[in-house]
Amino acid sequence: MIDVKKLVSHWRSGALSSWDDAMYLLEGKRVMLGMFAIHLALEKAIKAHVIKHTGNLPPKIHNLIRLTEVANLDVNVEHRKVLAEINDFNIEGRYSDDLLSPISLKEAKVM
Repeated sequence: MIDVKKLVSHWRSGALSSWDDAMYLLEGKRVMLGMFAIHLALEKAIKAHVIKHTGNLPPKIHNLIRLTEVANLDVNVEHRKVLAEINDFNIEGRYSDDLLSPISLKEAKVM
């Protein structure tokens, strides 16, 4: 049996840390890496919800939309679109082969 409270706290803490990293990177105009860190922050936050909802460890996946489904989070259409866009930065951050067009800091802030 897992310690749900401890694991939720761990994932939330990791999410906040990744968010801080993202803001630091974006301020330094490291936009693509900053967006990857935003994806990571959201992934960790949603995985905390997965644990809280299921009482189990989250699946080892990175798709934000799928994770919201596992966590049984009610996500509206507009937020799903944003999550889908941010999912792309997970791939770009891991396999940076210019799969995505460069994004400006202004565009990142609009997301």
